[in-house]
Amino acid sequence: MALNESDLKSIKGLSEAEVAGRLKRDGYNELPASKTRSLFTIALGVFKEPMFLLLVACGAIYLILGEVQDALMLLGFVFAIMGITVYQEGKAERAIDALRDLSSPRALVIRDGVQKRISGKEVVRDDIIIIREGDRVPADAIMLWGINVTADESILSGESMPVRKMVGENAQGNKFKRPGGDDLPFLYSGSLIVHGQGLARVVSIGSDTEMGKIGKALGEIHEEETLLQKETGKLVRAIFGIALLLCVMVVVIYGWTRGNWLESILSGISLAMAMLPEEFPVVLTIFLALGAWRISKKNVLTRKAAAVETLGSSTVLCVDKTGTLTQNRMSIKKLFNGREFYDIPERLGAPLPEKFHEVIEYGILASKKDPFDPIEKALEDLGYETLYNTEHIHKDWPLIEEYPRSREVMALSHAWVTPDKKGFVISAKGAPEAIQDLCHLNDNERKELAGHINEMAGQGLRVLGVANAAFDKEKLPKSQHDFDFKFIGLLGLADPIRPSVPLAIQECYAAGIRVVMITGDYSITAQNIAIQIGLSNPSEVITGPELELMNTAQLKDRCKTVNIFSRFQPEQKLSIVNALKSNGEVVAMTGDGVNDAPALKSAQIGIAMGGRGTDVAREASGIVLLNDDFSSIVEAVRLGRRIFDNLKKAMAYIISVHIPIAGAALIPVIMGWPIILYPAHIVFLELIIDPACSVVFESEPAEKNVMKRPPRDPKESLFGRKLLVLSFLQGLSSLVAVIAVFWIALRFHQTESGARALAFVTLIISNLCLILTNRSWTRGIISLFSVSNKALTGVVAGAICFLLLIIYVPFLQKIFHFGQIHSEDIIICLAAGIWSVLWFELLKAVFSKMKIDLMKS
Repeated sequence: MALNESDLKSIKGLSEAEVAGRLKRDGYNELPASKTRSLFTIALGVFKEPMFLLLVACGAIYLILGEVQDALMLLGFVFAIMGITVYQEGKAERAIDALRDLSSPRALVIRDGVQKRISGKEVVRDDIIIIREGDRVPADAIMLWGINVTADESILSGESMPVRKMVGENAQGNKFKRPGGDDLPFLYSGSLIVHGQGLARVVSIGSDTEMGKIGKALGEIHEEETLLQKETGKLVRAIFGIALLLCVMVVVIYGWTRGNWLESILSGISLAMAMLPEEFPVVLTIFLALGAWRISKKNVLTRKAAAVETLGSSTVLCVDKTGTLTQNRMSIKKLFNGREFYDIPERLGAPLPEKFHEVIEYGILASKKDPFDPIEKALEDLGYETLYNTEHIHKDWPLIEEYPRSREVMALSHAWVTPDKKGFVISAKGAPEAIQDLCHLNDNERKELAGHINEMAGQGLRVLGVANAAFDKEKLPKSQHDFDFKFIGLLGLADPIRPSVPLAIQECYAAGIRVVMITGDYSITAQNIAIQIGLSNPSEVITGPELELMNTAQLKDRCKTVNIFSRFQPEQKLSIVNALKSNGEVVAMTGDGVNDAPALKSAQIGIAMGGRGTDVAREASGIVLLNDDFSSIVEAVRLGRRIFDNLKKAMAYIISVHIPIAGAALIPVIMGWPIILYPAHIVFLELIIDPACSVVFESEPAEKNVMKRPPRDPKESLFGRKLLVLSFLQGLSSLVAVIAVFWIALRFHQTESGARALAFVTLIISNLCLILTNRSWTRGIISLFSVSNKALTGVVAGAICFLLLIIYVPFLQKIFHFGQIHSEDIIICLAAGIWSVLWFELLKAVFSKMKIDLMKS
């Protein structure tokens, strides 16, 4: 039979042992989706890369020329590059897996008699799930108990109207029917609870659900390319076209002038390898994946890659007061019974005065049993502490009807049946003005009550009204207004601010970010909190009723200066977002309820609350705040700026380092000089470039001034004019140093192989200097030695060790076509490499003194 109110307490749900057995037997509650790439799959992908194909072509030519050692060496490099690629992409893949687990839909279940929040994929058959407004149903289930439950099944049935749900009279025997239609006890995976609350027993999971039968895999999010990815793609295509043209030109010129077409093809391949921009998309993918993973470590889940890009450009943070700026740990501090106040002490040493009992009694009756809401928890805690074992606690009363809070009536009511069954007791709780309306207070009573409300609100308390009514007819009315309510009193609740918020607010102001507070509380309460946290301009407030009277132009103008919005409904947030956006702001908006979804979707950055947020809010947002803490948002903005900064540095390095490599491959062909770079040399350079541009720069800590400069323009190109010019000049300086060393070496009677060795050593040193100087565009190389970067240490140490081997081990000298060089030659190369970046170091020092930020476009 269907459960009644008194049966709910006896529900224990499955034990952990039973859950483990079902997981082993049935597997996870997942729909078929694309599998995670294994290390073998990643390695297999390397074989399809253009760089790999070019290496194979080089190896084949060397075999034709009889250079077996060169061919084997290139094969060795293939495995080295494959290892680096597998490590980098494997790390990104693991980060994506971790984020996928975090973003999985959630479920509230009862196991071993305890409510437990779990990932949706961990739901098993026969689990008892708790459903509430705004939740996605995690699996096909049958209703055991519920109040006013309606569900949106449009994802399955195509019908846009929500359908009513009823409790199954024979839950064990009901056979599942197709979705759609009212008054069925079936809940379907993927459907949305629009209204009400209830309990249900899971009957099907994964592929056995109605969703699974249709074959829709919702667990996989397919995102379109972000702006950065599109921008990078354009640049890659442009460079590829130029590279192809130059390669053909090199092959023709070399073959025509020197008559050696195999050597000309090798030179063309060398240039192609030097200019091939394969690092750009790889770096972007790794930065966004690892960036999202790093942000998740700060309790912020990025559900969309674009959110990582946009975070650093946000100019306004619109945040809910309760739970984000405050701790959401409500406690009742003050009571008003219609005649006098009573301050609740920190520790109740004496019983609660009898004249205030009804305020608590009817406040509890207007709350859910075993509540989740912090306000209702505070009421229950105080009630059980002060009224336990009295006639004011009604554990055995069955709840018959719930009248939910709505925009029209900002209060909720519960209808209970008394043990003697002689009628109904109605209890209401909500906004004081709504309680006034329900009690039909006259103007004088309202005016007098307003003074008491303002007194409580002025102390920073959240104020709620309480009322009760009796009803002796058999059938309950449809509206709360049909009851004859009597005013009982007021509740004053305190919610302390989070200790980290004032400092985080100041950090936002230093970073050029405005903070806007949105609350349903009274203006005077909101202003009290604003002063505590250091919010600017706390004297100006816009209330929800005032907003209703404003036109678009008025709201747009007021939103330029007002930072407090009080007595606001969730659906009114959309108006604020649109007004701020029309003022040119980049808006980040927090929300947790179903009605917040439009505002979250409209904002450039929607931030859903992970702790108390509904699944609908999570799905509409780009970011989920896992701990509902404002300081985590600020930390995410800091990381967003760091990611974009480091991405710019990595891209600048990629552009600059390819200029001397391409120039060293191209200029000798045009000038008729001996070849400087063979494919083996370029592959060796790639062993430095690949980990440097991805792992090294991604690991670089944030610039010191990252939160002391204005937000970047979201339209700012990653490859802006300043970045391209500075990158080109860095690369050109390196090229000049390499070509100068090579030319001077030839002029001073160095052998061809000796000059090549000197030029290559100069190129490696210049490459390492480019990495070091691009670590920061505000600080010098020497000052950065104290900043730890383990990836950098590994890359530099490895490059130096291998460089020493290839210039001093005779076997490797021969393979790399190097002649013998001396210690004084190394000093010359070192000086030339350092000289190539010296101008940029001086530029940074000058700009730093002038307080000009090179990172800003």
